[in-house]
Amino acid sequence: MVALAAAVPTAALLDSATATPLDPATATLLELSVELIEGLSVGLARPAYLLAFPIAALALWALVFRDASGTASEDSRRWFLAARLAVVALVVLSAAGPYTTQSKLTTGEPRVTMLVDQSDSMAVTPNVENRLAESIESAGVSVRQVPVGAADSSPVGDAVAANIRENGSLVLLSDGRVTSGQSLQQAAELARSANATVSTVSMEPRTRERYVTVEGPEKASLGVQNRFVARVDGVGGNTTATLTVSVDGEQVLERTVNDVPAPVMFNHTFESTGSHTVTAEIDVTDRFVENDVSRQTVRVVERPEILYVSPGEYPFRDYLDRLYDVETAERVPEDLSPYYAVVVQDAPADSIGNVDRLQEFVIDGGGLLVVGGTNSFESGGYQGSNLASMLPVSVGEGEPRSTNIVLSVDVSGSAQEGMRIQKATALSVLDQLGDENEVGLVGFNYQAYRVSEVEPLSQNRQELQDKIRRLRAGGATDIAAGVDGGGELLGDRVGTVILISDGHDNPEEAASVARQLSERGIQVVTVGAGETINERTLRTIAGAGGGSYFRATETTRLGILFGGTGAPGGSGLIVIDRGTFITSGVTLTADPDAFNDVSVRRGADFLVAGDTGQPALATWRYGLGRVATITAHDDDGTLGGLLREPDSLLVTRTTNYAIGDPERKATGVTGIPDTRVGEPTTVTYRGADRPDVDGIAFRRVGDETFQATVTPDSTGYFQILDATYAADYAREYAAFGPDPALESLAEDTGGREFTAGQGEQIARFATERARGIRPVRTDWTWLPLLLGLLVFTAEVSYRRLQVRRRDTTSDGGLP
Repeated sequence: MVALAAAVPTAALLDSATATPLDPATATLLELSVELIEGLSVGLARPAYLLAFPIAALALWALVFRDASGTASEDSRRWFLAARLAVVALVVLSAAGPYTTQSKLTTGEPRVTMLVDQSDSMAVTPNVENRLAESIESAGVSVRQVPVGAADSSPVGDAVAANIRENGSLVLLSDGRVTSGQSLQQAAELARSANATVSTVSMEPRTRERYVTVEGPEKASLGVQNRFVARVDGVGGNTTATLTVSVDGEQVLERTVNDVPAPVMFNHTFESTGSHTVTAEIDVTDRFVENDVSRQTVRVVERPEILYVSPGEYPFRDYLDRLYDVETAERVPEDLSPYYAVVVQDAPADSIGNVDRLQEFVIDGGGLLVVGGTNSFESGGYQGSNLASMLPVSVGEGEPRSTNIVLSVDVSGSAQEGMRIQKATALSVLDQLGDENEVGLVGFNYQAYRVSEVEPLSQNRQELQDKIRRLRAGGATDIAAGVDGGGELLGDRVGTVILISDGHDNPEEAASVARQLSERGIQVVTVGAGETINERTLRTIAGAGGGSYFRATETTRLGILFGGTGAPGGSGLIVIDRGTFITSGVTLTADPDAFNDVSVRRGADFLVAGDTGQPALATWRYGLGRVATITAHDDDGTLGGLLREPDSLLVTRTTNYAIGDPERKATGVTGIPDTRVGEPTTVTYRGADRPDVDGIAFRRVGDETFQATVTPDSTGYFQILDATYAADYAREYAAFGPDPALESLAEDTGGREFTAGQGEQIARFATERARGIRPVRTDWTWLPLLLGLLVFTAEVSYRRLQVRRRDTTSDGGLP
């Protein structure tokens, strides 16, 4: 056995620089090879067999020289030993399995495996698989057709994964609409690991098809207006559809729709609690009727009761009163049990009242929203108070704190085309970091490499810039290695890993590593950079690591988080993290006059900032409860434009965040999310006793909390106890035409996008894939055996010739 340490890849990480693996490992190898010249190496398949030679040599020596008798001279014995040693050496070498590996141009055997999607969503496209297969075969390439899916089942990702072969070539004839199994992204990752390509053939739909969806809040407050949207979409030629919408069976809207997509918005106010139904239906002539009706349920609850505490009268109080059941007080009372959240606005710390009771209320699961102003935070004596310990911000800007940061830059082969962009992004990120930070650099492909230690940025900024510019791409991709490498470079320090990548890798392992780093106090922030970016993967990793995802164009936001200068020349508010419930899809136009003098605490979520980095909105969990602070305001006690649309959505969501589940104090069935045919949903019940429902088995999941899983087999509205849920049509009928994921699938695996008329081009691509310079291994086991036989024959023949000449005895004089 031979143990070899992991080596640095042949494609150096840096030009004229050294980058060492962060975790060099040793591996026990069963083979041994040495490269003689570029493209040619020699090796042994079973090198352990060489250990037999010294044993055999010792035995031969003993046989020839030990207790020697006979008439053979000393020289004869030496020649005999040398000849037999040569024979033994050649036999042992043959047993060790000698081989050579040489790069050669091979033609290969071009073949095409064509996966043909036969699910219903493909019924709106022409049937071209047979004609396409004939075209490919006429160009001299064999085709194997594999049917995929049927009816409302489209396990396209599973089919791709099942048919991947090493260095193979797949052609996917599908719209890419996956309804079950693994995603196309996961299948692409498997294809890349096998060096297989997946090309796609997608056709534009020719048959007319329309479908309708209805969307709105899952839960609503009694007497509060809610916004819904009924959307008619589809493919094929123009046609007229009549859209009707009913609430609890009563028609509330009728509209004629000609063009698609056609979103139709409407408002509705529910006047009773409990489950309500919203049904959208289209009257149209098209291919399928299954998707002509869409269903949604809304669970209406009593308005959550909140307590508003303030020494003054502000417009925010009236705004809250339109949405919630608001009770006003000048001070926090002893009894907070009726309330879901407490809102404190512009109140000095010594006027708030029973802060100890407020703290208990939040720890036990209540919510707290603290809104700033001229009498609060730095001007309200918050610093050092019991209230301050509950807040996600601390009073005063404070001195810029040193933060430990590692830039982990993707230098894998998948990033090669976009390496220029990734270097520019990494340099832009570095520019946003303040000098007080300590920064290191890691490059990663299939493993992470230590490029620069974590050192004060004020001393090594120029060196880091130079090393980033000299990064080179190559090797397979393992984002998990990049995340882990960043954490390893930080060591025992608390800090942040800023991952700069195109995201083309399976997110699961990287997210798991990010989650582990988060538990150690290391945040993972991701930045998307490259020609094509998989944002979903990068968002998943950032979410698991307690950080945020930023596009390459949003790196100025990192300056706000890590001691930079914000957004020079900007105005208004900046959303720092769009991946949260509060900020997702929010548009901000407000330009507040003032901000309280605060800084965001470590561990809190910094969501919105002013144009120069002042914290405007921050949140965190405190005990079982939720706490939020809004520190943007105007001198007149307003929120600086945040109470006007579209900005008011931010305030509403922040308040809802603090309230949490408006039914957490209720008993009975408190939630059944709507689902689709064939897809499970979970029923949640709160109560002292397990509910008894025929055909449904509830399991205990917490104190007085039970859950059950149900899977509808038909569309409609279904009731369990006192709650209703909707089963909408199958996912197969919810989208038609090529999925954008098809383009990523082809790009990620090195495949091509073809049309149905490009059979010859598909054959040519398959031929090019089969042909190429590949390592060809040649077994030379026979050669040492042949040479050994020749040496043995020559030695025996020589001795026999000597006997005939009477130079030696007939037996050679040997014992």
